[in-house]
Amino acid sequence: MNSSRTGDVSIDSIHLLENSVRRYDWGSVDHIQGLLGLPADGRPAAELWLGAHPGAPSRTGPGTSLVDLISAAPHAVLGRRTADRFGPRLPYLLKVLAARRALSLQVHPRPHDARAGFRRDDQAGVEVGSPLRSFHDEHHKPEMIVALTRFEGLAGFRSPRTVLELLDGLEGRLVTSMRGALRGTRSGPGLRAALEGLLAARDEPGCADDVSVTVASVRERLASVSPDLRADTTVLQLAEEHPGDPGAIASLLLNRVSLEPGEAIYIPAGEVHAYLSGVGVEIMAASDNVLRAGLTTKHVDSDALLACAAFAPRPPDRPETLVSGSQSLVRTYRAPIEEFALLTADLHPSEPVTLPHDGPRIVLALDGSARLLTGSSETTLRRGESCLVPDAAGPLTADGEAHLVCAWVP
Repeated sequence: MNSSRTGDVSIDSIHLLENSVRRYDWGSVDHIQGLLGLPADGRPAAELWLGAHPGAPSRTGPGTSLVDLISAAPHAVLGRRTADRFGPRLPYLLKVLAARRALSLQVHPRPHDARAGFRRDDQAGVEVGSPLRSFHDEHHKPEMIVALTRFEGLAGFRSPRTVLELLDGLEGRLVTSMRGALRGTRSGPGLRAALEGLLAARDEPGCADDVSVTVASVRERLASVSPDLRADTTVLQLAEEHPGDPGAIASLLLNRVSLEPGEAIYIPAGEVHAYLSGVGVEIMAASDNVLRAGLTTKHVDSDALLACAAFAPRPPDRPETLVSGSQSLVRTYRAPIEEFALLTADLHPSEPVTLPHDGPRIVLALDGSARLLTGSSETTLRRGESCLVPDAAGPLTADGEAHLVCAWVP
């Protein structure tokens, strides 16, 4: 079969990817290295990025990034439907996230907040890519994570009543202020006032001492009778990782989440959250906008976080999950978002699996060996290997014995 080509690149064939590893200090020292067959050197590897984000685009060959491939033939790579909806860009970013300890207390902006914030940073003369910049692009960043190991996190606000129960008996100026905020007004504004007070305390003299007083009282009640062992243990974990940071106390405001392998959580733009530990496959709108307010050594912008956050209490959002197959097991995860969907496939040699049939698809082998076939090409993926299947390649099937992840535009 003849393949359409752009320069020396066949557009309707499967393209193996070379991907970037991000070495943030909270990352695991062995998981991503083991996935990629790299030696463990003691350095943390936090995220493996698969996609076309300008900050760390995947490569399809020497000197050719996925950004270049899309720019050369957007309709062939993305499909007309995706290109017309999102422009000549891959609308999602796929990651493997491996957290040895907690990520920052953070929120991702909604579309209008992202555009306005990006313009403000531009007008202030903060260069794109600068660690002092809050908005790195004009896009929102809703995200979904599927656990590969037991995965721990914080996501969304508890009810004020529940928070007040957790604060009962704790000592310190900061929790006294939180109680006043939560008792003095309606739930959303009260939660905002409680968080705002904690974030403002970061810059006050004696903040670390105030945090220590509260942490000591949490430790004391853990030794006797705790109203919530996970909540109290989380405060102590965060206080140990980030001494003196009021973000440890802020964790009491948020829902505590535990995911078993295969379970997922969806984080909409505007939701305050923090991942605590574990390994997962994460998919998001293609953005690097992270507004941090604590539990980090990176740039903190509490004002931007407060302006972009949603404060209505609600339980964490679990995406719709569909399970199919008999010998091979396919789990499809759908969130209420246009940019992405995700599936995992445990392939059995006796049952080939049909994967999404159009659009730009990124496939990653987490284990085993899988053969991918389209009408014009085939390739084999082994543990840690990945590929882009362009829209022009047509329908896609997989067989073999492997654990695969596939991202696509629904």
